[in-house]
Amino acid sequence: MKTIDKIPTGKIGRTGKLVTTGVKIGGNYLKYYGKKAFNPDMSRDELDEDNASDIYDGLKSLKGSALKVAQMLSMEKNLLPGAYVEKFSLAQFSVPPLSAPLVRKTFKKYHGEYPEELYDTFAAQSVNAASIGQVHKATKEGRKLAVKIQYPGVADSISSDLAMVKPIALKMFNLKAKDSEKYFQEVEGKLLEETDYILEVKQSKEISEAAAHIPNLRFPKYYENLSSERIITMDWMEGIHLSEFSKINEDEALANKVGQALWDFYMFQMHGLKQVHADPHPGNFMVDKDHNLIAIDFGCIKQIPEEFYEPYFALTNRDNLNNKEFFYEKLRDLEILIEDDSEKEAEFFAEMFHEMFTMFSTPFQSETFDFTDEKFWRQLTALSEKYSKDPELRRMNGNRGSRHFLYMSRTFFGLYNLLHDLKAKVDIENFRVYL
Repeated sequence: MKTIDKIPTGKIGRTGKLVTTGVKIGGNYLKYYGKKAFNPDMSRDELDEDNASDIYDGLKSLKGSALKVAQMLSMEKNLLPGAYVEKFSLAQFSVPPLSAPLVRKTFKKYHGEYPEELYDTFAAQSVNAASIGQVHKATKEGRKLAVKIQYPGVADSISSDLAMVKPIALKMFNLKAKDSEKYFQEVEGKLLEETDYILEVKQSKEISEAAAHIPNLRFPKYYENLSSERIITMDWMEGIHLSEFSKINEDEALANKVGQALWDFYMFQMHGLKQVHADPHPGNFMVDKDHNLIAIDFGCIKQIPEEFYEPYFALTNRDNLNNKEFFYEKLRDLEILIEDDSEKEAEFFAEMFHEMFTMFSTPFQSETFDFTDEKFWRQLTALSEKYSKDPELRRMNGNRGSRHFLYMSRTFFGLYNLLHDLKAKVDIENFRVYL
């Protein structure tokens, strides 16, 4: 794979890159409408593929939060055209890495010495490049290590990157700029946390130690003396990415074993720790030769405050969900219904979120749940399409819900997709024995 010798770190350079991308997209539309003039029945597939490629090519050279947004969107399989999902999913663990000279220069800047001075051996060729950092193999005193190095300028460019992405997000999700600031602050805060590798090591150690008793779940050991604000050193973990395991595995029992470990890990975090690994994409999990699940990235941890936890999970109970008075009370607690709603708005959003909570809580209604249940996925897809195209919703203020919904919804959506790809059947209440 081609390497990158330089990343634009200043606002002007990064904005210029996106402007160039915008010009390419404009050309794609001209080409599309030119062809459509001669073929009125032509689909948008070619346009989507061209746009997805050009947007991804622009973002992958910028790295950082711009690419992270693409990664997050790739998990929203019911929101984007397939071409975008396919292309943006490359941001999960397959982007062009930094060149060897830039790696050495960046490492020296962050840590005060070159990598070969700190480790016994250090492979300048990265083994895994993602949105915020890339991973290298190293050894020290007989230990095999993984060294994660953050891309230059990532932390400093988050605010300006989000400012560039903001107009697109406002249009895509039908948000009003003046009322949506809490959501952008939530995203910005989490992205800033992901660039703080000292915090990531702390979170990694705390959660891995707290969850160490859950069967079939493994974590790397982290080395604080070999880590810093922009560098993390941890044990090298042997295994394959969860997505690769899902593609090649044909053993139902193994799928259920890995899926159960994943489910128990997430439910233990949510209900036991009141915090959760909020980045459940397959690049953050591996499966070892004994079919244990390995969690390898704790940069994005969402704290779940009690004032959100209580009403959110109360509505997984169908008796509560179907009790209109209780349901409306919890919708107000969750900032879904607001004080100046008209009767029509209140009824519309109550119906919408009743459908959404019904779908989201479906796995919780039985002792075991098969995440390959096609009826469940058809209904989930239909619900997403229904509201993405609803003209009534487009006319209303889309700023609904507590800021905590952003990462909780992302977590559950990602978790359900991972379990679906695994073709796993899980015991829903099994996690309670570990609390």
